[in-house]
Amino acid sequence: MPLARRLTLADAVSIGLGSMIGAGVFAVWGPAVGAAGAGLLVSLVVAGFVAFCNATSSAQLAAVHPVSGGTYAYGRAELGPWWGFVAGWCFVIGKLASCAAMAITVSAYAAPSPWQRPVAIATVVILTAVTSFGVTRTARVTQVLVAATLVGLLVVLAAAGTVLPHAAPAPLPGWSGYGVLQAAGLLFFAFAGYARIATMGEEVRDPSRTIPRAITIALATALVVYLLVGGAVALTLGGAAADSTSPLADVVAVAGWGAASPVVRIAATAAATGALLALLSGIGRTTLAMARERDLPGLLSAVDPRHHVPRRAQLAAGLVVVAVLLVADLRGAIGFSSFGVLVYYFIANVSAFVQRRDARRYPKPLQVLGAIGCLVLAGSLPPPSVLIGTAVVVVGVALRGIRIGWDRRRGGTTTA
Repeated sequence: MPLARRLTLADAVSIGLGSMIGAGVFAVWGPAVGAAGAGLLVSLVVAGFVAFCNATSSAQLAAVHPVSGGTYAYGRAELGPWWGFVAGWCFVIGKLASCAAMAITVSAYAAPSPWQRPVAIATVVILTAVTSFGVTRTARVTQVLVAATLVGLLVVLAAAGTVLPHAAPAPLPGWSGYGVLQAAGLLFFAFAGYARIATMGEEVRDPSRTIPRAITIALATALVVYLLVGGAVALTLGGAAADSTSPLADVVAVAGWGAASPVVRIAATAAATGALLALLSGIGRTTLAMARERDLPGLLSAVDPRHHVPRRAQLAAGLVVVAVLLVADLRGAIGFSSFGVLVYYFIANVSAFVQRRDARRYPKPLQVLGAIGCLVLAGSLPPPSVLIGTAVVVVGVALRGIRIGWDRRRGGTTTA
């Protein structure tokens, strides 16, 4: 059964923004300043440029392949089943890790330390239920959360504006090329949500027109927000931001706006919740697409006849995230997620590069630069993240190979 096309341009943009303007904008600046130092804005430009290249590739592919699955579907169509499988596998495992990181962030802002793990699990359970009862509900909830997030960021920017004329921030540490790339990788993790729009190709009205426009609008809006917030952090806190776990709250405190701290905390919770909601929904759609091709168990390919959502896939994703939360480490989850996301976008750029001329909307050099950027940023991640990520990809490829061999021995058909 096909999914229902109910999402408008505004719905798609809000879901993309819910993925991009999430927990990262409240938490990423400390690690980014620590890695890049005075090169923070260079890192932001690098991350934004790589994200732009990836976004144009995703938009070009989505216009030709308006189906669920994102780069999983694009890779299969343009490069072959194995490329598509690697993209889909990396998306699912990377975004499951992202979900765990977002849930941990929600609980860190919303609950005292002893209650953080139970709150994180409860948040995943509730949002999994939301994604299981209709995509329009997901879009409406995301719009509310994005609005709350933007209110909190406006408070931070207003507070920074009052202190900038007489601010005396600590000097930013020195920078190196590797540090700039590492910070760009961290910042890219926060940007990467525009793929969420592409995974909903079967649920967007007029997808060949809506999806490219939604990706471009959402990415441009997120980039402006990040430039403003990053500048506020650098100009008010300077090097002190490197040691902060809540730099935006610190900006408000430095400005003497202590009474506004709860607003920032609520906004951070809303941002992480919005990102988690969008991520869970996107994983369900890619899982659906992979299950349809038997790259994941076929029982996950069912679409609920009443609400027109892949409920089994959504429930399975929620269960896996809850399991990860029982053993998760936030830093490890982010590093692992970044590896999966960068491999996913590398395949998106290669897929767009090989598209025929009549499908081309953007010049090929953008896809080349995007692919190179993904590889460079992936290589800048901590070695454990790269090694674990590579191992999980190899395991996924091996399992698919075993499944194909089993099908052939039974005399059945295979999509390989």
